[in-house]
Amino acid sequence: MPSQTAQPVVGLIGVGLMGHGIARNVAAKGFQLYVLEHPGNQPLTELLSLGTRTCQSPAELASHCDVIILCVTGSPQVEAVLTGEQGLLSALRPGTVVIDCSTAVPASTLRMAQAVQAAGGEFIDAPMTKTSKQAHDGQLNLLVGGDAAVLAQVQPVLATFTSQVTHVGALGDGHRMKLLHNFVSVGQMSLLAEATACARKQGMDMQAFHSVLAAGGGAGVALDRLQSYILADDPSGIAFSISNAAKDLSYYSTMAHDAQAASRIADAAASTLQDQVKAQHGDAMLPSLIGLLAKS
Repeated sequence: MPSQTAQPVVGLIGVGLMGHGIARNVAAKGFQLYVLEHPGNQPLTELLSLGTRTCQSPAELASHCDVIILCVTGSPQVEAVLTGEQGLLSALRPGTVVIDCSTAVPASTLRMAQAVQAAGGEFIDAPMTKTSKQAHDGQLNLLVGGDAAVLAQVQPVLATFTSQVTHVGALGDGHRMKLLHNFVSVGQMSLLAEATACARKQGMDMQAFHSVLAAGGGAGVALDRLQSYILADDPSGIAFSISNAAKDLSYYSTMAHDAQAASRIADAAASTLQDQVKAQHGDAMLPSLIGLLAKS
């Protein structure tokens, strides 16, 4: 990292729904930003207008940057970006801080952190909560695992796209906390989707069904995110795909199995979601699970 008085150069890999919002805030708030050219990126027009530069490989990006944010799908992608051919580790500058904002398996996180440290860099895991809208607005929450001093170094960068940064523990604890969070969040939405599908198959009044849940033990964020689909088959309540939900719950199950913790409920929810992925419905948004289960 540069001295505390210098402005770090920032790199970002993964300009998708969440990463694009992160990138626009980093660039708009005065940091020089490099991003990796990739077919999965959102359009880069806005970022380029803010002075963002592009790179053709992770190694090229690493050669320019003091802080590198990863916002990719999961552990296989993180490992490929870091250790693959022309990966970040092949050109990492001494003292570079890698911030992994992806959702990942904690055991992989620890291996990747050790690899970054062996290459002379620093690593924190900092997965996100909230949605792509909050990413666009610079209002994400981060759950950070790692050294508090490293977190303090990169706090000015994180401040450009967050409303809250919570240091939850040591390396890997950020990803552990994210998986716990997503099991609760996605698990509740999966349970509500199954209950709603059951209600539909019995011809229940959906307005009455929603009102009863909202006034009782079913109330909460999960119900709010499914409300538009329950009442009007509108899946826009949360921009989170079934395939991503299935991936996150499978990661949770892996973590729970590794810890020899109970996981029957998680395994059942993960299986429900994975069945929809196998049926080619993975790109549908999670609220659509209601309609898919109602047709089964």
